[in-house]
Amino acid sequence: MFPTFTGTSRRPRNVNLSGQRNTNPWAASSWSPSASGASKTVAQAQAERERRQKERDELNAAKRLQRVWRGHRGRQSFKRACREAYDGLYSQPIGDDSSSRVHRALPLLLALFDPSQADDQRRLELFAEDLGRLRSTPSNFDLFSPNSWDRLARLIVLALERRPASSSQALLSILVDIVKRRPASITPILSRYYNLLSKYFEQSGHVGVSAEEEIFTKAATAPLVSSSDQEPPSLRAYQAFAFSFLTSPNLLSLQRNAAQFAGCVNLQILSQCVIDVYSGREHAGTLSKNGSLWLLAHFIALNRAAPAFQGTKYLEALYLQLSILVDDIRIRYDRHGIISEVNNDEGDVSEEGGANVEDSAPLSTWVLSQLDFLVDEDGISELLSRFTSTALSSDRLSEDASLLAGYTLVLLRCFPSHSDDVKMRLFQGDITTVDSAGSTSMPSVRYFWKAASNTSIFKSITQSRSQQQPTSIVTLLQPDPVRDREWRTLLLFLELYNFLLRITDDEDFLPAESQILSEQSPTTVRIRSSGLSLTELKQLINFLKSLSFPLYYNLPDIMPPASRPTRLNSLMGITSGKSSMQEDEAKVTQSSFAGIIGMDVLGLRSASTTTMRSLYERDSRRRFLPTDFWLMTSKFDMDGFISAVVLEEQQKEQMDEDEDASDDSDEDALDTFHTYTGQRLSRAAQIERRRRLRRVQREQLLAQVGPKLEILRNMPFVIPFEVRVQIFRQFVYLDKAKRRGGHVDPDRWRLSVISGEGGFNGPTARARDILGRHSARIKRGQVFDDAYEQFYPLGDGLKEPIQITFVDQFDQPEAGIDGGGVTKEFLISVTDEAFNPGPDGHNLFVTNSQNLLYPNPTAFDDLAEVLRLCKIPENDIKWRESMVDLAKRYEFLGRVVGKCLYEGILIDKAFAGFFLLKWSASGQGSQSDYRANLNDLRDLDPELYQGLINLKNYAGNVLDLSLDFTITDEVRGPNGEIRTITRPLCKNGEDIPVTNTNRPLYISYVVKHRLVAQPYRQTRAFLKGLGSIINPAWLSMFNQSELQRLVGGDSSEIDVEDLRRNTQYSGLYAVGDDGIEHPTVQMFWQVMREFQDSERRQVLKYVTSTPRAPLLGFSQLSPHFSIRDGGTDEERLPSTSTCVNLLKLPRYSSKETLKSKLLYAIQSGAGFDLS
Repeated sequence: MFPTFTGTSRRPRNVNLSGQRNTNPWAASSWSPSASGASKTVAQAQAERERRQKERDELNAAKRLQRVWRGHRGRQSFKRACREAYDGLYSQPIGDDSSSRVHRALPLLLALFDPSQADDQRRLELFAEDLGRLRSTPSNFDLFSPNSWDRLARLIVLALERRPASSSQALLSILVDIVKRRPASITPILSRYYNLLSKYFEQSGHVGVSAEEEIFTKAATAPLVSSSDQEPPSLRAYQAFAFSFLTSPNLLSLQRNAAQFAGCVNLQILSQCVIDVYSGREHAGTLSKNGSLWLLAHFIALNRAAPAFQGTKYLEALYLQLSILVDDIRIRYDRHGIISEVNNDEGDVSEEGGANVEDSAPLSTWVLSQLDFLVDEDGISELLSRFTSTALSSDRLSEDASLLAGYTLVLLRCFPSHSDDVKMRLFQGDITTVDSAGSTSMPSVRYFWKAASNTSIFKSITQSRSQQQPTSIVTLLQPDPVRDREWRTLLLFLELYNFLLRITDDEDFLPAESQILSEQSPTTVRIRSSGLSLTELKQLINFLKSLSFPLYYNLPDIMPPASRPTRLNSLMGITSGKSSMQEDEAKVTQSSFAGIIGMDVLGLRSASTTTMRSLYERDSRRRFLPTDFWLMTSKFDMDGFISAVVLEEQQKEQMDEDEDASDDSDEDALDTFHTYTGQRLSRAAQIERRRRLRRVQREQLLAQVGPKLEILRNMPFVIPFEVRVQIFRQFVYLDKAKRRGGHVDPDRWRLSVISGEGGFNGPTARARDILGRHSARIKRGQVFDDAYEQFYPLGDGLKEPIQITFVDQFDQPEAGIDGGGVTKEFLISVTDEAFNPGPDGHNLFVTNSQNLLYPNPTAFDDLAEVLRLCKIPENDIKWRESMVDLAKRYEFLGRVVGKCLYEGILIDKAFAGFFLLKWSASGQGSQSDYRANLNDLRDLDPELYQGLINLKNYAGNVLDLSLDFTITDEVRGPNGEIRTITRPLCKNGEDIPVTNTNRPLYISYVVKHRLVAQPYRQTRAFLKGLGSIINPAWLSMFNQSELQRLVGGDSSEIDVEDLRRNTQYSGLYAVGDDGIEHPTVQMFWQVMREFQDSERRQVLKYVTSTPRAPLLGFSQLSPHFSIRDGGTDEERLPSTSTCVNLLKLPRYSSKETLKSKLLYAIQSGAGFDLS
């Protein structure tokens, strides 16, 4: 409360007794007192002081100007006198003793020289001529004092900066001699010296004069002479050589002949200088990204030209440079058309300013060739052949492995398109270890397994505990030099072992002794020698489970969201989302894990989960572990687990809705920002880092909202299958209730639509439109086409109840009972017709030798062939419409299968395992997307699989087979004629022969083409439709065999008693108040118990269209299994209405008659029409 507050808002009266009128409207109001006479006096005194101070300043400035001018005039006068003396000295005849003239001329030259004066440049040339005559005598170097030689060297550098390379050879030759004798002479101006040389190299490179290049090369290496008493100057010289010379893009002489430089450069010292600068970040801020890339390229070239490996310092320096440039290399390297994630944004990149265009431009051919060396066969092989681990102790083994691991991990991040090549070449290499017992070689995978399993992190996580505390994982993930080395080793082992799993077939995974071949190919030997034993596998899986679980369940503790202090402007209601976003981006940009810039805990989690899921999928396909080995139910309270998961799902849906709303209103501009090196980021790099930031933020939110959901999505095998099925059905029920306003029953929903839109006055036009779009008239024989035409526009509206009317060939409605059963009949008919692989089908899916369905890999190629034969060009609108229509049909078929899952309707279709794996992978995001492996190819093409196995096991020279990195696809025309198309498996694949060395990579590429690339559009469209009905995250809770059970029912033995408990009776068979079944019904159940399981399945298929029971028992069958009396005529066969799961059973008088009639009916295929 203000002390002058009186409680009234009336303005006080203003009485002016001064007799003066205030004419200034901006002067103080009557609320504030007017200035007194004392204040005016103070103001006048202050103005007077300021005036006197200004006069003093002007006087002092005049004195300084006079002093400077007098000094300048004196110096100019002195220089004129020196020039006159110098010119007089050189106007006299030289005689025989030129040394005396040189001795007298040098002090004058040092005093008079001005590099901007042409006459002084001429005077320097005269001096150089005299000095050139004396240079042949080494003793004449003692003519001047060391200080004079140093001053002369620096003077020559200043002079050369004003001269072109063509007229500088004489002076540069003198400078080289001085620098060779006294490397410290140019230490104060080393940066200017090397900047000068880089300019000269550019000029001489264009001219191409070999004599000039030779002297320039000598000049570049002269300061690098090092001795024990001149070590500090040598270090400074190497630093200037690296960051003022090697950063230039115009060193054509070095690029043409790197060996000439490498012989004169101590690469160990050069590596150490690079390490010191990048580790200390002293001068990195002055480097552009372009300069850093050229430094990297020249550094690689010099080390390639070196006769011997430069030790671990080279690896460390290379690792640091790649770490800092990882984003720029990935984006600019991929821009050359290999594989790029940002190609769609290339138009945006050009919008940046000129300074940024240089740093975002495509890399030069020479830089590309040096970067390619890091990932090609020669580069990796040379690295492994020169790398020797001095593993005298486990600590030393971990340190050596960590260095190689860190370098390889950064290599994988820089060149994602070459990741398989790098892993394959590293997998094929041997690493030599030297210990007390001598030197031994072992496969690289085994080497890294040995190093990883000996780390303290591995031992700490795998030790048996009743309940592992999440804080222990938090501690292990904290930055620490020792732990960082261990994490790098573990990360690379997971990458290599996951690659090994992809190229290992089941026979080589855990080969029995009887399966050992007498003659094995080198590839088979390598795979088997790199694999782990069963004991080691159990140890590894326990480690992966114990590591991955807290990384999902306790991620908020491990990776807490970044909290920022509340800003004043936010308190005042002024928001600035852009600045906060940039702060978060800077944090993510600077973050690192295990010493790898840009790596985070999520990358570790992804590598761990991918390896673990690969092992789980292999165990699901061919069991090698106990049944309950994967479960981790002790981590949860299973009594309330389902309800807790359902609550988390509701919270996640709310979060997704809020996130969608915020995304629509918060699109921040992509302004450039700076990293710690001061380097400006290209727009593509900003997009990359913005994507990384959003991924981190979303994962943190998901971990906070639904930790159990994250476990179910990424580690579903830790929860029993039956529990996951119950959770799935609960998710579906909640989604139905939410979409239908709580009216899950179809009839109630339709009634709510009518009442909600029109009330008692009848349905409005909107209500009729809603119900009309969910209704269809379907003609027998063209069920799929009619369904596609009428229901495709619904999109995810297919989740709502649909109403089907079957019509005959005359467009007349069929009679039928619509208790929800017609919908089932419709969905089963659609799937039967669409999945029919025969000539009468739609050719959308095909089957393998086991009658397992998968998308037709050549569907789009076949359609393209038909369009070509119809003379329709690829750029024609009809071509595009035809392709889009085919993709839409796959999408609609995915929706139909999703609708069956959504409604709990079982379909008698079996899908190939590799195709079902893609369903599961669709809910895990791009990090854990489906990765093709050799074993999955067995379900697609058994002949190709066997051919690749034979190739893998081929003991001879693969070159004799004349294979290259191409593959032949068959395309079928409209009349059944077959045409072949040869496609490359990689860039320039037709020019790359398959050898014994790259054989695993060829097999991997063939598998990837057949399983991923060729059916990509078909699979993507199908999964898009499936995902619009069933949340992909729900599908990720199941593996391939579990998904098949979810679609088609349980393949275990039919439980007759469970079926009997959940059967409904109608008509005369309805159970009365006494609870006793009709005699015919009792006979029916006696016959069912006597049947074999195959016959029971035939009965079940006869009534419900599928031979398998629902996963949670017959109580989940929709509609319920029903029996109704079919009359008294015992000659009639039992008939069915499969749309409502109804068996119409005549009242037979004997069990034998019932059994024989029922067997005849189910084996002859009699059905609906016989009733």
